[in-house]
Amino acid sequence: MLGGALGVGIGFGLQKLAANYISGFVILAERSVRIGDTVKVDNFEGRVVDINTRYTVLRAVSGREAIVPNEMLMTQRVENSSRADPKINLSTSVQVAYGTDLDVLIPRLTALVAAVPRVMREPGASVLLSAFAADGLELTVSFWIADPDNGQANVKSAVNLVVLRLLDESGIEIAYPKRVARPD
Repeated sequence: MLGGALGVGIGFGLQKLAANYISGFVILAERSVRIGDTVKVDNFEGRVVDINTRYTVLRAVSGREAIVPNEMLMTQRVENSSRADPKINLSTSVQVAYGTDLDVLIPRLTALVAAVPRVMREPGASVLLSAFAADGLELTVSFWIADPDNGQANVKSAVNLVVLRLLDESGIEIAYPKRVARPD
């Protein structure tokens, strides 16, 4: 009885091992995923740094690595952003006080964001009024970059700094939660 259970367990283990090896050979032959591609598998996004016959190694921007069995690359949905256009759209948002002249602010903000290094000229940056929030007008600043491999947080920070400088120079208040205290 114990021998039979052990045999079944070994059989399932060998089946998975064989599936990973076969998947590895298919991936290497088809080149559907290549070293250097940026992929997302099972909610983990990273750059392919190594492809073996049994597994593929993904390294995230944060430096974390995931060892992904090749069978997952064959049986699950894989988003490969390197096979498509490498350009990506990033966005950030800010709330400004009600009463802010958006007809003046939006064109100035759009021009300043477009001048940030690494922000693409085409398609251009855009600033949209995205919500009437409880504490202010929410603006969404969208922009495109062509080199996500050089980092995304650094260019987003540069855009946020441009937004902050313009608001400070223009005397525009960034909306903050307003609470009314009533005496008992």
